[in-house]
Amino acid sequence: MTQIHFLTPIILNGMHSRPPEHSHTRTKSMAARKSRSKATTVPPTTVAAYLASLTPDKRAVIEEARALVHRHIPKGYAEFMNWGVINWGIPLEEFSNTHNGQPLCYVGLGAKKSYNSLYLMGVYDSSNGKYTTPFSERLLVDAFNKAGKRLDMGKCCLHFKELDDLELTAVATVIAMSTPKEYIAYYKRVKGLA
Repeated sequence: MTQIHFLTPIILNGMHSRPPEHSHTRTKSMAARKSRSKATTVPPTTVAAYLASLTPDKRAVIEEARALVHRHIPKGYAEFMNWGVINWGIPLEEFSNTHNGQPLCYVGLGAKKSYNSLYLMGVYDSSNGKYTTPFSERLLVDAFNKAGKRLDMGKCCLHFKELDDLELTAVATVIAMSTPKEYIAYYKRVKGLA
């Protein structure tokens, strides 16, 4: 008896699907296309280039959040690009003894596909998996609850679509918590460098 192979899609729960041997090939080629496109994309190296790379809507929100950081960050932090986002921190020329060989970041700001992130860095304590002072998680939790706002927070970042999603008084307080000198002293103490 002759076997007949059909190349029509398989329907599962109302969804079309290709037979496994075809879907694997398709996935591989999509992954290859994605990795090729990522390899040719050079991330912006200046804040101006980063802002210019954003859509007008994203740029407006990031510029508004950037202005908030500028109003509240203590004097002495440098603004630069690192990790694909805007950073305010301490350049390696001023403090090079970091755990990862990168500038010591205090605040970061970046646009993602469906949200924005404001990174409020303390020093990551690997013994308990938490960021520690000057990043004040409790202050943010209490302020967001009191304001009736949803706190969408990762380990050290706040996710938001519009600046109004944030409880700005608490965010400004966290941004203003440490001068560069205090932040370096704290970092050294936590990392056992002092």
